[in-house]
Amino acid sequence: MPPLPDSMTCIAHGAGGPPEVMGPARVPLPVPAAEEVLIRVLHAGVNRPDVAQREGRYPPPPGASPILGLEAAGEVVALGPGVRRWRIGDRVTALTNGGAYAEYVAVPEGQCLPWPEGYDSARAAALPETFFTVWANLFGHGRFRAGESVLVHGGTSGIGTTAIQLARAFGGRVFATAGTAAKCAECLRLGAEAAINYREEDFVEAVRAATGRRGVDVVLDMVGAPYFARNLRVLAQDGRLVLIAFLGGEVAESVDLRPIMVKRLTVTGSTMRPRSSAEKAAIAAALEEKVWPLLSAGRIAPVMAAEFPLERAADAHRLMESSAHVGKIVLKVAA
Repeated sequence: MPPLPDSMTCIAHGAGGPPEVMGPARVPLPVPAAEEVLIRVLHAGVNRPDVAQREGRYPPPPGASPILGLEAAGEVVALGPGVRRWRIGDRVTALTNGGAYAEYVAVPEGQCLPWPEGYDSARAAALPETFFTVWANLFGHGRFRAGESVLVHGGTSGIGTTAIQLARAFGGRVFATAGTAAKCAECLRLGAEAAINYREEDFVEAVRAATGRRGVDVVLDMVGAPYFARNLRVLAQDGRLVLIAFLGGEVAESVDLRPIMVKRLTVTGSTMRPRSSAEKAAIAAALEEKVWPLLSAGRIAPVMAAEFPLERAADAHRLMESSAHVGKIVLKVAA
């Protein structure tokens, strides 16, 4: 393997703002700390938190890289002290703590996973952020189990396409919302029992009709305040509302809270980035045991929306903000 350079190209976003603030910059090469690996990035995933960070609404935690990017796939090129599992030359996909929009990124070794069988770097890079998030929230906080039902909002987002497939693969009934007929059709193709066009139908009534007025056991929601009251109404007895984003707003006012008590509902949620490395490593281990075999067998797969070269990261963010895509957007960093 050739010697590593002293510097690398990344995508900088300055003081933040619209997509135009993004552009290539040269920065020092990261040095892997104890129990970290240095990855030569081949592809990086694009996610909503990247957009929020670029806009200045989602600052990185203390000690994390200020460079955008929460997932990457590539080749291990250096090892920090104490690394046990990985070796130089291993191909990994990783949930990073930031820094994936770059030629190299340092990541705690427990947050790395092997590429599923038959995968290239583009598809491998499309896995970590959505699969970690869905596993931790739907199956962890949401306690979703076989035989239960779930309503997935934003069914054609990266999170949504992942949640539909995982819930179906683990024996659940799935309902989804989306904003066009074509997106609803994609939800059905992925395994949703019913897909509700939220621009034309009341998802509460549609889901209650489809479940014999019972409602669903879990709602996985990224919209937030505008859906809060209706999410409480669509849940069944002992249902769980799991919040993972607030794309429609963070403050819900004048909400009738009585359904929480009457139906014994649980309202919970989480973000992935502030979790400790140990927590993320535990999620990675569960995914490798329970989900990676499904990916390798082709029973589930990331839905790929678009690929942009690293220098066109601004265009990737514009597509993300348009919500016109279905599935995952990735950046090609190297061959």
